[in-house]
Amino acid sequence: MDDRNLLARTPKLEIAYTASGPADGPPVLLVHGWPDAARAWTPVAERLVAAGFRTIVPDLRGAGNTRFLSADTVRDGSGVALAQDVIDLADVLGINRFDVVGHDWGGRTAYTLAALFPGRIRRIAALALAFQPKGAFALPHFSQARKHWYQWFMALDAAPAAVAADPKGFARLQWETWSPPGWFDDAEFARTAAAFDNPDWVPVTLNAYRRRWRDGEASDPAYAVLREKLATIDQLSTPTLMIQGGADFCDEPVSSEGMEAHFTGGYRRVVLGGVGHFPPREAPGAVADLVIAHLRGE
Repeated sequence: MDDRNLLARTPKLEIAYTASGPADGPPVLLVHGWPDAARAWTPVAERLVAAGFRTIVPDLRGAGNTRFLSADTVRDGSGVALAQDVIDLADVLGINRFDVVGHDWGGRTAYTLAALFPGRIRRIAALALAFQPKGAFALPHFSQARKHWYQWFMALDAAPAAVAADPKGFARLQWETWSPPGWFDDAEFARTAAAFDNPDWVPVTLNAYRRRWRDGEASDPAYAVLREKLATIDQLSTPTLMIQGGADFCDEPVSSEGMEAHFTGGYRRVVLGGVGHFPPREAPGAVADLVIAHLRGE
């Protein structure tokens, strides 16, 4: 089975996704990060399919061909919103229990799913982001704060207009500075950046980051109960693999050290030397090997 350009209608979204692999294979949701697109998973997904897994790769809210059903829905970019989107997609597809592999925003989504829906999630793999106990964003130390300049920029009053004026230019800065050079070319960025033409890419992006550091940013009230629940959870029972780029210039490798006590169902952290913030693109073979072994319980 290899289905492209599929659409699933959920309570809030029409989610665009692709599905590959045997229909009866173990289902794996591959969740992309920011600023990136579903195509980031193509090499890893191909390896998973060859190993017998069924892969489902959605465009996140605000990216690619996924669209909100209503203009009135808050363009909420929180991890809770993204996690509920995954559950809604799985429900439409009739998938009760599944694995999640997520990069960047997708990694936060994976942790959030394990926290809020442990009965639905078999195993998770999170790439490039450490677990955040209770979903809390703590003010980072100076070195990390310097690398998070883009978050502080988006928190400024004038930032929405600036980002909206050149969203692809803003995204390209992150690609150019978050990893050692040479991992992408202009053609690949252009193909990926087509996903940023989504009319909700800027609103969802801004909401995701501004809500971390500013009071009064909009939240979808539909997720209020889940947010309250997340704020009480500092341990996960879901078996977890964390893949960290040793040359990640966005999220410092030290940020994901010493997290073992937060995982009661098994936890392994692997550092890929010389790899930056985009492991699925920079080292797809190594990522696929680690993920397949993890999902098989090896």
